[in-house]
Amino acid sequence: MTLAEAILWPGTKVCERMGVDPEADAGLIRWSINTFFYLVVSLIIVWIIIAAIN
Repeated sequence: MTLAEAILWPGTKVCERMGVDPEADAGLIRWSINTFFYLVVSLIIVWIIIAAIN
């Protein structure tokens, strides 16, 4: 597995589960899912860091 495949893994798995080709439609569905996933992960990490500082 390459680094790019690892980064795109959450969106790819969700698309496969929904029965949508991850490569179709220029990957917009996969991109949206990955963006939401990494947004949530990043916000949780920032929240933990801020809570540890205070």
